[in-house]
Amino acid sequence: MAMKKTVLALDIGGTNTRAAIVDEDYHVLCEKILPTKRGNVNDFMEQIYTTIDELHYDISTISAIGAGVPGVVNRDTGYIYTLPNVGITNIPLGELLLQKYHKKLFLRNDAEVACLGEATIGKGKDYSATFFITISTGLGGSLTKDGHVQDYITEIGHTTFIYKDKPFEYEFLASGTGIVNLAKLYNLDIHSAKELFLLKEEKNQLAMLIYNEWLNILTSFLQLINNSYEPDIFVFTGGVFKSKEYFFEDLRLKNDNLYLEECDLKESAGLLGAAIYALQNI
Repeated sequence: MAMKKTVLALDIGGTNTRAAIVDEDYHVLCEKILPTKRGNVNDFMEQIYTTIDELHYDISTISAIGAGVPGVVNRDTGYIYTLPNVGITNIPLGELLLQKYHKKLFLRNDAEVACLGEATIGKGKDYSATFFITISTGLGGSLTKDGHVQDYITEIGHTTFIYKDKPFEYEFLASGTGIVNLAKLYNLDIHSAKELFLLKEEKNQLAMLIYNEWLNILTSFLQLINNSYEPDIFVFTGGVFKSKEYFFEDLRLKNDNLYLEECDLKESAGLLGAAIYALQNI
């Protein structure tokens, strides 16, 4: 009986680095999570090596490496131009991993691989086109069609629109940080999205106004995506969705022409998506 193919999957974030060995049936055989080292490329790479080493798995037996990172990358070479949330630039990740482990790296943006994971084995698995949206510190998204990530919309959150006769990026007013920025436009000083939601629950009139403005902005964002890409399903994740009980049904009501669901794979979407991307390419 032939051995199942396995890959090393890396989900490298601004806070934590996750590594796992995943087989061709998308089973996680082992996994390790360690804090991401920030601000220095050498420290950053040493932490990746340590995370992989602590899997205690024979890396020589894997077929390839898949990774998702929160930054701008060259998919052909595995080169990372910038990781803003990690505070480093110009990391030849593909070259370094090839030198150390003699395995090819298949690298994409973290939103793209998370979308691929969710589209393949999560809420989007029964649909042709899945649009994955993360609402956290930033606002990001990616589109998967027929099991493959599309290449052209990873910076969708930076799309400009007009609000109160001024140009803004959707991320600036619709992300978790964006809710704080939006509140400032109305002279309400808050420190988090959750704070606004709680004030809204207390029937604070200004908070209710800002909340409705945020829903309208987010609705504009979703309808723009729908008109441009016509996905079958929108799947959401991110830090703001930890407070989904305060807003998700309202968002659905405002977008009753769209199919909106929460991410099924939760924090594992990026890791499994990175594995799936590598398995697709070996």
